[in-house]
Amino acid sequence: MRAKLPVKEGFVTRDGVKIAYEIYGDGEDTIVFPPPWSIVHSRVYKAQLPYFSERFRCITYDGRGNGKTDRPDEVSAYTLDNYVKDLLAVMDATAAGKAVIVGLSFAGTLACILAAYHPERVKALVLAGTAATVGPGYPYMGPAHFLAKQERFEGWSKDNRDYWLKHYPDFAEHFVRHIFSEPHSTRQIEEGLAWANDTSGPVLAKTVEARVNPPPFDVSEAMYRRIQCPVLAIHGDDDRIQPYARAKVVAELTNAELVTIPGGGHNPLGRFPAKSNTLIVDFLDRRLAIAAPKRRARPSGKSKRALYLSSPIGLGHGRRDIAVARELRNLHPDIEIDWLAQDPVTRLLEASGERVHLLSARLASETKHIELESGEHDLNAFQAIRRMDEVLIANFMIFQDAVEMGGYDLVIADEAWDVDHYWHEHPELKKAKLAWLTDFVGFVPMPANGEREAFLTADYNAEMIGHVEKHPGVRDRAIFVGNPEDVIQHSFGKDLPEMRDWVPKHFDYSGYIIGQHPGTFGDRAELRSRLGYRPDEKVCVVTVGGSGVGTHLIRRILAAWPLVRARLPDLRMILVAGPRIDPASLTVPAGVEVRAFVPDLDRHLAACDLALVQGGLTTCMELTAAGTPFLYFPLKNHFEQNFHVAHRLDRYGAGRRMEFATSTPEMIAEAMIDALRTPTRFKPVEADGAAKAARMLAALL
Repeated sequence: MRAKLPVKEGFVTRDGVKIAYEIYGDGEDTIVFPPPWSIVHSRVYKAQLPYFSERFRCITYDGRGNGKTDRPDEVSAYTLDNYVKDLLAVMDATAAGKAVIVGLSFAGTLACILAAYHPERVKALVLAGTAATVGPGYPYMGPAHFLAKQERFEGWSKDNRDYWLKHYPDFAEHFVRHIFSEPHSTRQIEEGLAWANDTSGPVLAKTVEARVNPPPFDVSEAMYRRIQCPVLAIHGDDDRIQPYARAKVVAELTNAELVTIPGGGHNPLGRFPAKSNTLIVDFLDRRLAIAAPKRRARPSGKSKRALYLSSPIGLGHGRRDIAVARELRNLHPDIEIDWLAQDPVTRLLEASGERVHLLSARLASETKHIELESGEHDLNAFQAIRRMDEVLIANFMIFQDAVEMGGYDLVIADEAWDVDHYWHEHPELKKAKLAWLTDFVGFVPMPANGEREAFLTADYNAEMIGHVEKHPGVRDRAIFVGNPEDVIQHSFGKDLPEMRDWVPKHFDYSGYIIGQHPGTFGDRAELRSRLGYRPDEKVCVVTVGGSGVGTHLIRRILAAWPLVRARLPDLRMILVAGPRIDPASLTVPAGVEVRAFVPDLDRHLAACDLALVQGGLTTCMELTAAGTPFLYFPLKNHFEQNFHVAHRLDRYGAGRRMEFATSTPEMIAEAMIDALRTPTRFKPVEADGAAKAARMLAALL
């Protein structure tokens, strides 16, 4: 899912070539992101556009030869002069005026030409992995090497016209893998290859053939010396496409601020977006007095301030986090807590009287992304998280603004993956103490998805392990929501440690944290009476969480309802569709009551006689604590529900697991009737998890 969509899309036609552009945001100042070499298109800036368009008017476009822009047939259409004229044409068509230019790779060359020969159009330059016409280059990147006749093509000998015409996909893979030379770059490589497939070998060859003819303007060192605007250069010292030494020459000639990314490859904007975005903000603030968030002065007095992040995937995290916050206030009555959260968690927070941070409205919806990734009761949670990278970096930057503005003493992050990842990747970005909470540790491949997923999950786990062990101080407290026995007996992957061996070394255990333990609800008969249930009736509650992923499960259960009703005519079914499923979209049989959103759902789960739920941990554990019989249907390909949650429920002897794919309405009906007739013997769920977690947090204050 895209974290942000353009406010305007259009085309500008120059010399018969249609150039596609997009405009994001409506800020007073403008940033233009020219396209790099035509092996990719404007989506290469996906980690920058959502964030910077909150303050700027951001313009990007696809370069000729890729994306939605035309692919001319003539080699002469791909000269450097044409690319510069395209940039000016887009700026004119979009009324860009005098703008900040951010250029990656070849776009850095375009940016420098513009600043040298059209200084009235440029406020400042940001160059990343910049290609340049000066300084040392790699021998395999020159035109002579490209046009040479060869017998064999191995390694960089693939950077050759003949090879591109016959074996372009193999060259593209070779090139993209060298763009991202850093470890754990599987997502960036995967996406770079997809963008490279939007062009072809013959088209890309023309962009190089056109370089044989020199441009009608000087691009020597003298051109770079003409640049008078502020310049920031970001370059990795392991850039295999444009040598780091070349960036040093450009920086010296332009009097630029050069920031070196140790071990960094060719695309720091894509591989290290949190660091790059922060560098750009700081640069623009210092040199142009624009971009940086306004920092809040700490109020006088002794009150402490915390920023609480609650995972938006479902409502269970929200209920347990509210419980922790209440316990924390018992220990620190003067603490101020702001919540950075998304719908539907914000509804729960507001109903509980909590204060939602204003920047929450700017967050991209992780719940919507998950819904778009799901199929018929099918969600590959690991792959969905991988493909949520654009949303996560956009939300992290908003979080970073909130921390910068708020002067917080403590960040409490309940499975806020973006915060944990980027603060570990760049510890210098950390601006407050961090408490990290999670109820599972480690991605697990689904066996049916083969060796590729096993490799990817191990790679992600290895990166997480490396982060924690290299920078153990980033997490001031890591809290596992559960007990040692709740950690599954599973390896993190090939040549990696066992989860049960590694987790105790890096986490403290709070025991399970439940929003409010059913033991505090009072007498069950009185609870049922308050909720409108008669003493003599049997009540079944169906709930599938706070996202729209459970629609298919609801429909399957509704198909089973007439079969159950025929045998148990007095059974009452209450369907909680949740905040993101429109009840009107469901065909509801007679006798089923539908609710859209129930803030005190945990009480209904404790008071009912049977529940049918998805495989989410929080709801299942609330039912376990209440001793309510329940059937649960883990989502296909959802590693957490099929491994981590199922293991924990087995340990408590709770629930009956059903496979959606093989559970017919008849089977569901039979299981419902059997569950209503079978007494439960669940292991008790501890009631002091929130208090224990709060004590751990209080120690940080």
